[in-house]
Amino acid sequence: MGFDPWDAAFVADPYPAYRELREQGRAIWWEATGQWLVPHHADVSALLRDRRLGRTYLHRFSHEEFGRQAPPPEHEPFHVLNDNGLLDLEDPAHGRVRRLVSKAFTPRTVERLAPAVERLAGELVGRLLAEGGGDLLTVVAEPLPVAVIAELLGVPESDRGLLRPWSADICGMFELNPDEETARRAVRASVEFSAYLRELIAERRKEPGEDLISALIAAHDDDAGRLSEQEMISTCVLLLNAGHEATVNTTVNGWWSLFRNPEQLAALRPEKLSTAVDELMRYDTPLQMFERWVLDDVRIGDTTVPRGAEVALLFGSANRDPARFENPDALDLDRVDNPHLSFGAGIHYCLGAPLARRELTASFGALLADGVPPLKLVREPQWQEGYVIRGLRELLVEF
Repeated sequence: MGFDPWDAAFVADPYPAYRELREQGRAIWWEATGQWLVPHHADVSALLRDRRLGRTYLHRFSHEEFGRQAPPPEHEPFHVLNDNGLLDLEDPAHGRVRRLVSKAFTPRTVERLAPAVERLAGELVGRLLAEGGGDLLTVVAEPLPVAVIAELLGVPESDRGLLRPWSADICGMFELNPDEETARRAVRASVEFSAYLRELIAERRKEPGEDLISALIAAHDDDAGRLSEQEMISTCVLLLNAGHEATVNTTVNGWWSLFRNPEQLAALRPEKLSTAVDELMRYDTPLQMFERWVLDDVRIGDTTVPRGAEVALLFGSANRDPARFENPDALDLDRVDNPHLSFGAGIHYCLGAPLARRELTASFGALLADGVPPLKLVREPQWQEGYVIRGLRELLVEF
């Protein structure tokens, strides 16, 4: 089986195909989407830090100059929202926005949230326990990060049910070759979510609180000025999308990995979670692919990839590369030497990584706590159709 992100069997287990890609070379042309696939850890790690590549090219070129078509005008609300977020900005705008967001989203902010994260994880696991089991995805994995991000942003509890559907619709656009219906849903969610946040920002301007939106409003820099309202909106949406998709899928993919490796599950204790969480992220990566534009010719092995091309950095393959990881196809929860790339690298390294680790440790810890019976899988799960953001449809468990 070759590399085929639209094939259900590949999505269920892409790792044999990655092995083939790594044997083929360091940059492999893939006609289906007109991209260069990069499967090796050393290359992916280096290219994430290489300023000859970018998440956007519009800070240097027009669409025409870069040999690309502008997106359809009807997709504009999605692109305005997406293009003003940290993930899709390049310097100098990226440096300015990240500096200001970092002032608000500090380690102290994460520590302030820690008691709420622990409490929420315990409550959700308690609900699962009271019901004797259920879908780990919908009962524990999804509600926890959404509630934490909502708490971080200051979204009232009564509105939190809006967030996950908006995020899911927007994230549909990050899959390969999304269809027009996916685009329509993403545009609608972008318009609705932006309008909601605009109102919330207006309220916080009048009555600041202890939340991140209030801190973003207050953040300023003598040289760079304030965040624009659009940058604030895009930052909040990115925090939700990146902050919960990765955590949700690491949780359910991680438990599925543990059920398939019962000896590792049997040995897992709460005190091992700091290394275990990173190993679960490496072993079955929630974000499989990260795309970058080539702004200036770049050489990858024997291949010169020209300006105007797009590279697909295969995180899932890099995280199983035997050139970097000993026995990479084995789940080893004691693995210490673990430079996985699931949080990215370089200037786009995930700003929310400490919060994600806190949530994952709390979630797994609550399910492994004294007095909680061991989890058992009810039936083998099915994978969602998406490949770039890869996760399960459900994970049915019992105690």
